[in-house]
Amino acid sequence: MAHQSTAFYMLHALYTPALSLAVSTAVLVVLLRARGLALDHPNERSLHAQPVPRTGGIAIVLGCLPAMAIFFPESRALCSLAAALAIVSAIDDWKNLSVLVRLAAHFAAAAAWILQVAGSVSALEASLLVLAMVWLTNLYNFMDGSDGLAGGMAVIGFGAYAVCAWLAGYPSLASASASIALAATPFLMVNFHPAHIFMGDAGSVTLGFLAGALGILGWHQGAWSASVPLVVFSPFIVDATITLGRRALSGQRVWEAHREHFYQKLVRMGFGHRNTALMEYGVMLAAAAGAVSMVYLSPAAQIVVCAAWLALLCIAGGFVDLAWNRHSRTGSEA
Repeated sequence: MAHQSTAFYMLHALYTPALSLAVSTAVLVVLLRARGLALDHPNERSLHAQPVPRTGGIAIVLGCLPAMAIFFPESRALCSLAAALAIVSAIDDWKNLSVLVRLAAHFAAAAAWILQVAGSVSALEASLLVLAMVWLTNLYNFMDGSDGLAGGMAVIGFGAYAVCAWLAGYPSLASASASIALAATPFLMVNFHPAHIFMGDAGSVTLGFLAGALGILGWHQGAWSASVPLVVFSPFIVDATITLGRRALSGQRVWEAHREHFYQKLVRMGFGHRNTALMEYGVMLAAAAGAVSMVYLSPAAQIVVCAAWLALLCIAGGFVDLAWNRHSRTGSEA
């Protein structure tokens, strides 16, 4: 998906997102009417009270990947890797695969993509890029725990990618990003509180992988700097990194389900799914606007903006912690 300016790519850049939206909507209608789906049963660590189907991610995957592969043949390697991850993750939604099996799939897909896109980089840089992709793949899954949250990040985050790529003159990269954003839009409409369907690992893992893959692709091709993907998905990156870092330092198993993310604390303090999602959307939109503005800034200015924004998010997280500590001392929970 290199820099193009031909009428062919400009035209197909419009067709692909439209097809993704149509297919995703149709598949989602079928999934909502189906019976015997994989269900997410509530437990002591859940934020929902009733069993909810967790197959919505299938609609997103089937909406965007085939359209991208059909209209942009150069994206087929990416689509194949994302599809393989989606299949493994869908099996996990049904059968609960072991952590080692899931991580092996994540590392294999990330390594294959880095070799495909940035095979000329040093071994150290390639290793760091693989680790970054695996982390983004997993943190997206960790952050999929409240109605409308992961779906909103998909629509806003990949939408920001699309705008940045279009402004930089990369229509096929913009189209791929817009296809993912539009494929996630119908899901978001039925996942917003009260959620009728969840994304499941088939959706969250695949979206996390695509966020990293397209972010690295755009950076490698020159559509944006490495700071842009970091800012776009910073609401998820900061929350998950701080939360999981704390759990690791305290000796807890980071891969186990818990309710310690900032967004989970907001829900439990009484903000609820709806208000928490709306608050997070505001943060996501601010991140998206910042990332788009960075396209016009010098490299040094981009680093300053990125660092300042990440610091601001960390400070905001600190205020959430203070409120949570006060709330916990009262002994009550919404």
